[in-house]
Amino acid sequence: MKLITNEIRTRFQQIGSQESEIDPIVAVKIFNPYGSGTWYCTELLEDDIFFGYVDLLEKEWGYFSLKELEDVRCPPFNLPLERDAYCGEKRISEHCPELASMIKRNQELRDIEDKKDKEQNLER
Repeated sequence: MKLITNEIRTRFQQIGSQESEIDPIVAVKIFNPYGSGTWYCTELLEDDIFFGYVDLLEKEWGYFSLKELEDVRCPPFNLPLERDAYCGEKRISEHCPELASMIKRNQELRDIEDKKDKEQNLER
């Protein structure tokens, strides 16, 4: 199975940058079906570089390349990573409930900042 199809590339283009999203859409989930390792892809940049949330040895946001993912071979049978064809698009908070409290707090902080900005604009 190809990790990325033309249809998926088009969907990434439609979604665009999610840099300002607190709870971004995961367009593709790639995983190791033989052990640990999951890559939640939220953006596809030039040169087939993804941005997303990685659950491997640690859980963190970062950049990773399609080529790197395609080159991974999983022991003991030397098989490749797979794309989860059944999960569909979901918000990162739906995939990773441990992020829900952080996302909620970030939304609260953004709401406070928006309220301050509106109050300052009214004072002018």
